[in-house]
Amino acid sequence: MAVYTNVSFAQAAALLHALDLGDLTDLQGIQGGIENTNYFVTSERSGATLQHVLTVFERLSFEQLPYYLHLMKHLARHGVPVPDPVPDAQGEILHSLQGKPAAVVNRLAGGSDLQPSLAHCEAVGETLARMHLAGRDFDRLQPNLRGLAWWNETVPVVLPFLTPEQAQLMRAELAYQNHVAASAANAALPRGPIHADLFRDNVLFVGDTISGFFDFYFAGHDSFVFDIAVTLNDWCVHHGGDLDGVHDEARAVALMGAYQAVRPLSAAERQLLGAMLRAGALRFWLSRLWDLHLPREASMLQAHDPAHFERVLRHRVATVSTAVPALLDTGLLTA
Repeated sequence: MAVYTNVSFAQAAALLHALDLGDLTDLQGIQGGIENTNYFVTSERSGATLQHVLTVFERLSFEQLPYYLHLMKHLARHGVPVPDPVPDAQGEILHSLQGKPAAVVNRLAGGSDLQPSLAHCEAVGETLARMHLAGRDFDRLQPNLRGLAWWNETVPVVLPFLTPEQAQLMRAELAYQNHVAASAANAALPRGPIHADLFRDNVLFVGDTISGFFDFYFAGHDSFVFDIAVTLNDWCVHHGGDLDGVHDEARAVALMGAYQAVRPLSAAERQLLGAMLRAGALRFWLSRLWDLHLPREASMLQAHDPAHFERVLRHRVATVSTAVPALLDTGLLTA
């Protein structure tokens, strides 16, 4: 949520008027992510204060974006707490600012918790499972744009920036993931719309209750177990210190137990959970390397440290055979 496109007060005010959201009173750039331009917008309409988030999309096209926006609409209709895009008078939810695609969504209550409790992890697991079930009848299809095809394209671009030891790990893991992708177990994985970026800062809580999943702009059609793995790799590892990147079994078991109480994993998902934990670590190590070494200009930008996910990947490769059985041994699974 860096700021690449500087939106003027007048431009934002005009868009809010077109969406019948009243008069703009405050416009604040949001610092925190790296993909799109985001602003908090506050307006007054008929004496009421309204709060929304304005996003200007920097990489996604007008053709790609309806998938994400309509997915949020679909999930909201099914009771999943997500941002709801605001339509104009013609019912359109995709807008334009400075020639770039834009959207306005309601601002969700609550805040993120970067040190989640077991209760937070249980809530995330339960809501993620409900999201996967709700998405099964979503009628639009778009691939995960940061999936295997992107990894194969991007690894050669970042290899020159790596040490020989890092390059060996990167090449070996990419070869392993291509092997997994060609397997019968992978072909049997249940699939549908996934968030693909459900990190701690993309979930809001009021107390221990989830008030929203947000930032769906990496979403795509992929395996549900990959989405689970990406989530486990942020919510259920240690961050910082000597244990940085190390698996946190208690939080992982809490998250997985709550997920499986709603949607038990299939036999193929059980077989490939370990491989997907490695895949999720590779995906974010790779994207952080790309963002660090091939950055775009932004007036507010904090690049994430790639070393964290390198450590997550090394730990997953070394310990996945011991970590995964505990995640599957909840008594809630069906083969």
